[in-house]
Amino acid sequence: ILVAAGFLRLGAYVKFIPYPVTVGFTAGIAVIIMSSQLRDLFGLTLQGKEPGDLVPRLIALGEAAGTINPAAVAISILTIAIIVAVKRLRPSWPGLLVAVVAASVVTALFQLPVETVGSQFGGIPRSLPEPSLPAFSLDKAMAVLPDAIAFALLAAIESLLSAVVADGMTGRRHRSNCELVAQGAANIGSALFGGLCVTGLIARTATNIRAGAHGPASGMFHSLFILLFMLVAAPLASYIPLAALAGVLATVAWNMVERPAVTALLRSSRGDALVLVATFALVIFRDLTTGIVVGFALGAMLAGL
Repeated sequence: ILVAAGFLRLGAYVKFIPYPVTVGFTAGIAVIIMSSQLRDLFGLTLQGKEPGDLVPRLIALGEAAGTINPAAVAISILTIAIIVAVKRLRPSWPGLLVAVVAASVVTALFQLPVETVGSQFGGIPRSLPEPSLPAFSLDKAMAVLPDAIAFALLAAIESLLSAVVADGMTGRRHRSNCELVAQGAANIGSALFGGLCVTGLIARTATNIRAGAHGPASGMFHSLFILLFMLVAAPLASYIPLAALAGVLATVAWNMVERPAVTALLRSSRGDALVLVATFALVIFRDLTTGIVVGFALGAMLAGL
């Protein structure tokens, strides 16, 4: 579906998405990312599975406030402090990587009682599964078609919005249709190895750019580094504390919010403010697709008045 959308040049329509929608979407994603990291930032122990929706999640985290792990909090603060310090003192250095390595070393040396990648997930596999075709039938294809269309729509919108945000952060211009074709091909390849369907994400994109990336080559090297890390240094990942990763993502989420743009849009006109607030609220309290569609519809209606 994504490959077809790219060849039909449907990606070009992303330029019609109103700017307040982009800003509200980005801020909403930042809130979701931040809320998803609170558990690891404070080392909380929850009873049962962490809820996916924002309000139930915050309630569950509030109920677990008595289980705060001081060691996890210390690692989180250390990680964030190193990221901020490196950015100010040595902006050319990969501050995120320095912070994670330092936090991992401190955790291992002092044997701090915090959850790590190894204790939570059992480490990282050191090999890829063999490729194979999934079970396919016409009945199954028809049964999953509505969900497949919804996933493809969400993937296209989220990826292209990520590209728009990246354009604003780097001053470059992405190629929407090329993005869709490549993403569709990548998802087909992922499925052959048992992988899930994926999209371009603002969190990873923003992290990449904040770390000093300037072009597409950074994403290619990122993939190669992950492959090499998996094949050679996977055991070392077991020592990475989850609090350190949460500190990285919390920093990224904070930097994602375009505070000057939010302030300017809220002051510019009631229409822009309405679109911004509606998109932001629906993204964090409903879902990404609803926030984008409603924000786009409101922007179109207001533009026609």
